[in-house]
Amino acid sequence: MDKKAKKRLEVARKRLQKLQAQISGARQQNDEPELVARLEEEIQKTQSDIEKFKAS
Repeated sequence: MDKKAKKRLEVARKRLQKLQAQISGARQQNDEPELVARLEEEIQKTQSDIEKFKAS
């Protein structure tokens, strides 16, 4: 894995942590149910990106 790919993987992992924190807060407040669904979708996309980076 080259330096650029490692950096992208690191950024994706940080983004995943941020999204997980946001979704836990959104679930506690439950003001906007569509927000939780959107965050779950973004988490799935980020996890697939991480798997793609690991495979390359």
